[in-house]
Parts: sequence; C-alpha cells; structure tokens
Amino acid sequence: METSKGGETAPRRGPAWPQDAVRITFGLVWLVDAVLKWLPGFRASYVDAIRGAADGQPAWLHGWFRFWIDLQAPRVTFFAYLVAVVETLIALALILGFARKLTYLAAIAFSLLIWSTAEGFGGPYTSGAADVGTGIVYALVFASLLVLNAQCGPARFSVDALIERRVPWWYRIAEVGHRAPRTR
Repeated sequence: METSKGGETAPRRGPAWPQDAVRITFGLVWLVDAVLKWLPGFRASYVDAIRGAADGQPAWLHGWFRFWIDLQAPRVTFFAYLVAVVETLIALALILGFARKLTYLAAIAFSLLIWSTAEGFGGPYTSGAADVGTGIVYALVFASLLVLNAQCGPARFSVDALIERRVPWWYRIAEVGHRAPRTR
C-alpha cells in the first residue's frame, strides 16, 4: 500500500504499459480475423460451419444447434456480415482502447457464443480430439484484460484516457474498479 496526500492509503498499481501492449497486440490478432470475415469465402461457408460443428455432438445439444441453424440459414448474408462487423468493432476498440470494460465484457459474450455455436464447444470430444476451440481462449484473454485493467489502473495509451479527461462519468464504461479523477 502506498500513502497518498492526506494520509489515505491507496493500493499499489503495476505499470500500465503491459495492459496496453497486450490489448493492442490482441487487437491486431482480432483485426486479422475480422479481415478474413469480410472475404466472400466466409459468407459462402458460414452456415456449413455451424452445421459441421453440430455433427457428432451429443443428442442433448441438438436443439441448441438446430436453433442457431434455423435462425441463421434463411438470413446467412445478414449474419455473416454481422459477425464481420462485430469482429471489426472489437478489433478497433482493442487497438484504440475505446470503452475497454464494455468491450471486454461484450467480447467475452461474443467469444463464448462463437465457441458454443460455430466451434461446437470445441468438440466433439472423442478419442484423438486435441483442440478446445479458440473462442474459449479468446474469452479467457478478455477476462485477463479485465483483471489487468483492475490491477494496473487506467490505460494511458487509449482513447478512453482522452475521453475521461473531458467526460467524468466515462470511467464507468472504460475502467474496472476505478473512480473518476477528482476535478478541482
């Protein structure tokens, strides 16, 4: 614990640069993934990927996959573009450091949705299976970014830092467990 002006104790924070480096690097990974989603081949194989993920799943999961296939198959172009847009927005938000807490939470939900549909929960889990899917790993990285934000404090290299200087309540969207700086 460090002592601040006025004798209050504040928790010691780590350096802010690791969270910026991880966030930006991960944003570049997402940007590559997003670019691939804009290619025509993704739209052409979109529903087939979900159908393929459903193959070999246990009977009790068939309703889950049937729901997603029935929802998306008649509107494949819309959903393929929706995935491309969401992945692009996540990538840009990561790279720029915009609405980080909100982005991390939304990206966790999106990653888990992809993992539980297009990646088939990483299964089927049979003899010789060796991959749990990337969606669950992405969700864990986003959760780690939340923890880094809580441990390191506000990110200096982010659009959020600029917005927080002018919009006092923005910290609620950008920061994990941090209060807005006091203005005098």
